Amino acid sequence: MNVTVLLDRAVAPDPYVLLPPVPPLDLRSDDIEDGQRLHLTFTSATQGGQDISPELHWSGFPRETRSFAVTCFDPDAPTGSGFWHWVLVGLRPTVISLARGAGTGSGIPEGAFHVPNDYGEPSYGGAAPPKGDRPHRYVFAAHALDVATIDVTPDTSPAMVGFNLTFHSLARAVVRPIA
Repeated sequence: MNVTVLLDRAVAPDPYVLLPPVPPLDLRSDDIEDGQRLHLTFTSATQGGQDISPELHWSGFPRETRSFAVTCFDPDAPTGSGFWHWVLVGLRPTVISLARGAGTGSGIPEGAFHVPNDYGEPSYGGAAPPKGDRPHRYVFAAHALDVATIDVTPDTSPAMVGFNLTFHSLARAVVRPIA
């Protein structure tokens, strides 16, 4: 078994590497970059941040896309199952961007909704790695889906949404900043 170890602790795999492969989207942001440190704005208030979701925009999705979902997951959280920071579903196929702060709930497009993150809030919850821990990866993903709505409700767990996304994703893109 090949396991990467960093600071005497195994590094969790990228969550999407373990799933069936799908074609890539192009996901970009004016606020975050792959491998770069998150600005304090996008971290948790418990870390001195503002719990503001970053701006995101995507392109290159298949013509048969019927909806989108956006998620943010920390595979490095010391939980054994990672930590969901943001789960937004029900984005119409004409929605190809989210403004900074859309994760608060008041700025989401019509028809879309949040499921509670692992903080228990139906919104974006900023990065909050434990003090002294190594940097955590925050995997922001845009998912192009083959259905107009996935079979979830605002009370569904993030893990169940992730399960449903796996079986309806036509394409996916990720940006992995660190904090």
